Amino acid sequence: MDSKKLTSSSGAPYFEHQDSQTVGSRGPVLLQDFILQENLAHFVRERIPERIVHAKGSGAYGKFTVTHDISQYTKAKLFSQVGNSCKMFARFSTVGGEKGSADTARDPRGFALKFYTEDGNWDLVGNNTPVFFIKDAKKFPDFIHTQKRVPKTNLKSATMMWDFWSLNPESLHQVLILMSERGTPYGYRHMHGFGSHTFSMINEKNERNWVKFHFKTKQGIKNFNNDDATKMAGENPDFAQEDLCNAIDRGDFPKWTMYIQVMTEEQAREFRWNPFDVTKVWFQGDFPLIEVGEMELNEVPINYFAHVEQSTFSPSNLINGISFSPDKMLQGRLFSYPDAHRYRVGVNSHQLEVNRCPFAVNNYQRDGFMADSSEYLDKPNYHPNSFDDIQPDSSYKNFEYDLDSNQVANYNRNENDDDHYTQPGLLYTKAMNQEDRDHLVINIIDNMSGIDGPKRDEIINRQLCHFFRANIELGMKVASGLQINIDSNMMNHSK
Repeated sequence: MDSKKLTSSSGAPYFEHQDSQTVGSRGPVLLQDFILQENLAHFVRERIPERIVHAKGSGAYGKFTVTHDISQYTKAKLFSQVGNSCKMFARFSTVGGEKGSADTARDPRGFALKFYTEDGNWDLVGNNTPVFFIKDAKKFPDFIHTQKRVPKTNLKSATMMWDFWSLNPESLHQVLILMSERGTPYGYRHMHGFGSHTFSMINEKNERNWVKFHFKTKQGIKNFNNDDATKMAGENPDFAQEDLCNAIDRGDFPKWTMYIQVMTEEQAREFRWNPFDVTKVWFQGDFPLIEVGEMELNEVPINYFAHVEQSTFSPSNLINGISFSPDKMLQGRLFSYPDAHRYRVGVNSHQLEVNRCPFAVNNYQRDGFMADSSEYLDKPNYHPNSFDDIQPDSSYKNFEYDLDSNQVANYNRNENDDDHYTQPGLLYTKAMNQEDRDHLVINIIDNMSGIDGPKRDEIINRQLCHFFRANIELGMKVASGLQINIDSNMMNHSK
């Protein structure tokens, strides 16, 4: 078969790809060698700013299939009947590390899903944990700074992390999960996923219910212990990436079962905790899991950068029949995620293959860096107009609702909502077995041993008070491991 000509980026064929144009065989390189200039200029721009969080990740394409009828809860076309399916893309990631960090670091794992539906792309952007460290997005930059590096030394700091957590007891629930073996999952195939936030579903009768999304791995839960995770970080920092790619390549396609929990608006008003607080869970005994469908990943992207690195997700990408809630963290993410993508990838990142809706996009957005006009051509860039056939469809009107209050203020996120200890205590006593509890204590002691500096004792004692409030045994074991003498003052502060 005929070979293809080597060309420049403008399509002009050229021959000299290996040797620069010089003055004599040993002379200086000429600036006029435009092929040298073009290739070097492109090379130094081959990377885009890495994500501030979730920088290190793995992705794959797959298929989602509806297996159970939930049309009583949502009018989303995807869930209109059993058997419906759509293509999807998933990206898993660590949170705090940089692009070159180890896959097995102790960290939550991002669990971001993109469903390419006929009503647009639906992004469900969560973690492998049902809760998070904070309940208000205003605290997010400060929190993430503590998970990154100290500005002076450019080193990670246990002191910085535990100082923040000890000053924010709302973090305790997620901290216990992070310090358990669930903080070091065995790759991405062996962990559950969660939408984490409370979302809403709206049905054909215009009735709203609150929902939480769960994805249970069909491969079974499997975690590293702390020593093995540390060892693997040195031996193969790309363990999770390799594990995912190898599984798909050998036809062992990873699968997850999707479930929802449903809470009525009346139940939400009577719920013991704020149902929109992402530091809390809904007990499955009260709000049982309802099976919805199956997610299967079966295709490794042909180019990591184009598909995984340039993929963008935002909880603001919702479809008709699925909507948001008053969750303060979710509300913040509705803005910050698309804003991050405009900065990192560009204002037209939605036109890239991995992010593009495969059905139809009809709007009046134009131009900007890397604009692709192949879809809109010379169509008008304003509305209304007399020339195109784009019309808003009234069946997609937003859900209308009344607010509980009309008073504007900066409400204390913990006022009348400061029970930070019941659920972490139940996690320790009910959800964990004895082996889980033993590993949790060991991991906490190992991690907190890194706290240093003049505020060391103050930070440790403050965090121990939180452990005591959740469970006395937990506090005593951690204190003993850190060789902290427990006095009556500390016990009184924990009551």
